[in-house]
Amino acid sequence: MSVLTIAGASLKRMLRDRVAAFFMVLLPLVVILVIGATVGGQSTPRLGVVPATGPLAAGLVGDLGTAGGLRTTVFDGEPAARDALRRNEVDAVLLIPAQFDETLASGRDIRLPLLAGGFTGSGQAAWQAVSAAVARHAKTVQAAAFAAAEAGGDLAGRLPLATAVERVVPVVPVTGEVVNGSSDILPAGFTYSAPTMLVLFVFVNSVAAGAALVENRRLGIHTRVLAAPVRARDIILGESLYYLGLALLQSALIVGAGAALFGVRWGDPVAAAALVLTWAVVGTGAGMFAGTLFRTPEQAAALGTTSGVALGMLGGCMWPLEIVPDAVRALGHLTPQAWAVDAWTTLLSRGGGLADILLPLGVLATFAAALLAAASWRLNRTLTA
Repeated sequence: MSVLTIAGASLKRMLRDRVAAFFMVLLPLVVILVIGATVGGQSTPRLGVVPATGPLAAGLVGDLGTAGGLRTTVFDGEPAARDALRRNEVDAVLLIPAQFDETLASGRDIRLPLLAGGFTGSGQAAWQAVSAAVARHAKTVQAAAFAAAEAGGDLAGRLPLATAVERVVPVVPVTGEVVNGSSDILPAGFTYSAPTMLVLFVFVNSVAAGAALVENRRLGIHTRVLAAPVRARDIILGESLYYLGLALLQSALIVGAGAALFGVRWGDPVAAAALVLTWAVVGTGAGMFAGTLFRTPEQAAALGTTSGVALGMLGGCMWPLEIVPDAVRALGHLTPQAWAVDAWTTLLSRGGGLADILLPLGVLATFAAALLAAASWRLNRTLTA
C-alpha cells in the first residue's frame, strides 16, 4: 500500500502543476498539428478555371467540377485567376480559350494552357487530374462528333446524347496493386508527426519530471517518509510507478488524440501496445535517472529538456534518419529514440506486427533496464546514506 501511496501522491502533485499540464497536454497536440500539416501528405489540388462560352466549354467545366481529386473554383477572368495563383489560393489555373467550341467543332486540336506556381507536388497533382478530366471530356466530344458525322446534326446538338450514353455504357474497371510498397520512412502527415512526437514528448516530459524527485530530495520528503515503517525499496518502487504512470498517461493522450482528432491509425494493436509500454518504461528509467543526477529542479527542467530534445533530433523524431548520412544514422541508433522510431516505421509503413519489432523492443528493453538499474542504485544510495 505504501508504494501506491507514494506514487499517487507524486502523481497528484504533478497534475496540480499547470505548467506541467501544458507541456503534457497542450504542447504535444499543437506540435503534432503543426508538423503534421507541414509534412502533410498529398492534399486535394485546388484548380482555378477561366471558362469560355459555349456548350462544349461548359461541359468541360462541369467535368472538372465533378472530377475526383480536384477542388475547382471558377473565375470571371484571367487576371483574377492569376492573382489567386500568386496568393497561393489555388495550385493551378486552367485557361479555356474563347474559341474552344469553334475549334473543336471544326475538328481541329486545341491547346489548354495550365498555369502552375512552379514545380510543386500540388501543381503536378493538379496537372494529372486535369489531364484525366480533359481526356474524359475529349472522349465524349469524339463520340458526339462521330454521331453527328454518321446520323447528321452538329457536334453541339449530339453532345447531350453522347453524354447520356456514356453514363449507361458499362466501363471496364482497372485495379492497381502496389508491389513492394513498404517504406523506410513514416507516412507523411499526422501519421508521421503523432508517433514521433509520442517518442519525443514521453521522454522529454519524463526527464523534465525528474525535477520532482530532486525537489523531494531537497525538501527532505523522502527522509521524513523513511521515519515511518517504510523501506527505501518502497520509495524506489513508488517513484518508479509514478514515472511509469506519467509516461503511460502522456502516451494514452497522444495515441487517443492522434486517432480521434487526426485520424491516425496506429497499426497492429498488440504490437503498438507493446511498443507504447516499452517506451513508457524507457521514459520511467530516464526520468528517475535525471532525478538522481541533477542537483536542483531548475537543472532537471532545463538541462533535462534540452538533452531530451537533442536526443530526439539525433534519433529521428524531427526528420527521418533515412535522409541523413550513414555516420549520422549510426550515431542516432546509439539513442533509444531511433529504435522507437524504427519500430513505429515498421508498424505504420510496412504493416508489421509484434514479431517484426522484436529487435527494437529488445534494444529498448535493454535501455530501460540500464536506466532503471542506474537510477535505482543512485536513489537507494541517497536514501540509505
